[in-house]
Amino acid sequence: MHTKAKGNLAEDKGCEYLRQHGYRIVDRNVYNRFGEIDIIAIRDNVLHFVEVKSATTYEQAVNNITPSKLQKLGRTIQFYLQKKKLNSDYCIDALIVSDNVVELIENITL
Repeated sequence: MHTKAKGNLAEDKGCEYLRQHGYRIVDRNVYNRFGEIDIIAIRDNVLHFVEVKSATTYEQAVNNITPSKLQKLGRTIQFYLQKKKLNSDYCIDALIVSDNVVELIENITL
């Protein structure tokens, strides 16, 4: 299976997980000049920008969330919020998909 197909499968699993836990999916695979946002969801009037990471092990997936990736994601989110003229509470979450296990890590920070 190609990397893009694996990523899409992980995002599909992630979206299903989020829906089952009370999130409403707003958008997926949002691109702008700064980067990509995998999933944008909302729950309790808070926007959640979700970075999906998948690997064969949990540790591999978590280690793919680097400080430079978080900085790039932060710039991508700021551009998205400005473009959409949104001024709402938000947080950045990571969704780890490994070995048929999905785990949400809420409010990861720079």
